[in-house]
Amino acid sequence: MIAALLLLTPLAAGAAPPVAAPLTPQDTAQLQRIAGYLNGIRTMTAKFQQVASNGAVSSGRLWVSRPGRMRFEYDRPDTRALLADAGFVYQWDKELQQTTKIELRSTPAWFFLRDTINFGPDIVVTRYEQGGGTIRATVVEAEKPDLGSLTLVFTENPLTLRQWTVVDQQGRRTTVSLSDLQLGVALDPRLFQYQYLFSPPTQ
Repeated sequence: MIAALLLLTPLAAGAAPPVAAPLTPQDTAQLQRIAGYLNGIRTMTAKFQQVASNGAVSSGRLWVSRPGRMRFEYDRPDTRALLADAGFVYQWDKELQQTTKIELRSTPAWFFLRDTINFGPDIVVTRYEQGGGTIRATVVEAEKPDLGSLTLVFTENPLTLRQWTVVDQQGRRTTVSLSDLQLGVALDPRLFQYQYLFSPPTQ
């Protein structure tokens, strides 16, 4: 079975050294604007639609509490749930009654969930596009490109996160699109606690 979200899945080692995209001063200024916007997100909830590399489509709701915490609950008939609790990522398959666990720091999700987001020397912007009211930025970790690439997509005015895509070394792509995005909402901290992965609190 394909892993639920490549965003939250470690990838095989051996990636080639990343090549930085040429950036104009205007591009750099926009990236600083994006970093400021992302750092301003402390809590977030949204509906999502996920498209896997094989074309499979699933949907559900997600919650984020930065730094380090994220939860995905998939709509039926999907039986998965994902939880990041600042240290680890847990995937729970309700049908198989199985849980898997990996370190959050070893996933591409770490870029978005880290305490301070920046496009500094530890992050390589490998692609940057702006046009038609949309900004796309693809990033990898400079020292650990094997963790995978993450492409963030924003509407430009107002600046709003709309989508992300993870691509692994084999070209497998997972895209998550957001709707009904709400920022700065009060979230039950139990959403991000392991013991409530199996029976989520009402939110």
